[in-house]
Order: sequence, then structure tokens, then C-alpha cells
Amino acid sequence: MTTFTAWSFDTPDGAGKALSALQSASSDGFVKIVDHAVVQWPEGAAKPDVTHGHEDRWRGTGWGAFWGLLFGSLFFAPLLGAAAGGALGALSKSLEAVGITEDQLATIRDQVTPGTSLLCAVTDEGNLDRVAERFHGLHMTLVATNLTEAESSTLHEAFG
Repeated sequence: MTTFTAWSFDTPDGAGKALSALQSASSDGFVKIVDHAVVQWPEGAAKPDVTHGHEDRWRGTGWGAFWGLLFGSLFFAPLLGAAAGGALGALSKSLEAVGITEDQLATIRDQVTPGTSLLCAVTDEGNLDRVAERFHGLHMTLVATNLTEAESSTLHEAFG
């Protein structure tokens, strides 16, 4: 099953370290990374820096559009004000179609502030227990996922 997860970190470099751990788990066959994005918001910066991978070269444009839609609705659309209300509603509905709710968007938006970072990953075929071993020692918060309730519970237990 393909899943979307987002982890927040208390430091601007935390998501980068977690990405290395996730890629290591992928190399060892514990999870397949479909695509990922890292948001780093250094202290004092006006806005976050967003980078995303292109694990799937054939569908890279589609993933670029997905990340643009997600991060545009998180960090840039709220600045547009009430005049953009209809467009924001359409963005939210588009993201809900892929399993990301408006409440999850709000939670992610609240977690990513100056001095923090975020790792978002679309994965498949994951062994959560083995992946959790790779994340040991990293201080993070799982802020969003479209896993089933049982899978989400397992992930929360594994990652705290």
C-alpha cells in the first residue's frame, strides 16, 4: 500500500538526517521510497526552503505538481487572504483526494515554523518496525499520515 507520511523536527537539519536514515532503510529493502520532500526553515529566514526527490523519473513531473500543490497550500496560499478562498477550497479537495485532509494540512502548517524542518515521504511496501530502527535517536513528531488506523498506531508506537 502506498502511504504519505510527514514528520516534523525541532531543528532545520533534522529532516535531512531522517531522509538519510530513510534512504538507508530503502537501500536495505525495508521500504520503497516513491518520492520525498524536505522542508527546511532556518531561523531568521522569511520562508522555508523546499527540495524534493525524483525517485520515479517517469512520473517526476506529476510528483513535482503534487509537492507544489501541497507546499503551496501549506506555506504560500494562506498569505493570499480571503480573496483566494475558493481556490484554497479546491486545493484542499485535491489533496483530500490523495488522502491528505484539511486537518492534517493545518497540523503540518502549525508544526513547520522558523527553526524547524519537515520530511514528507510517499512510500510503498514498508516494514515499519525495521524502518523505525533507522530513525532511532532522531527527535521527531509524526504529524500526518494516510495509513489505516492500525498502521498509524504501529507507526506512532515505533516513533513515539
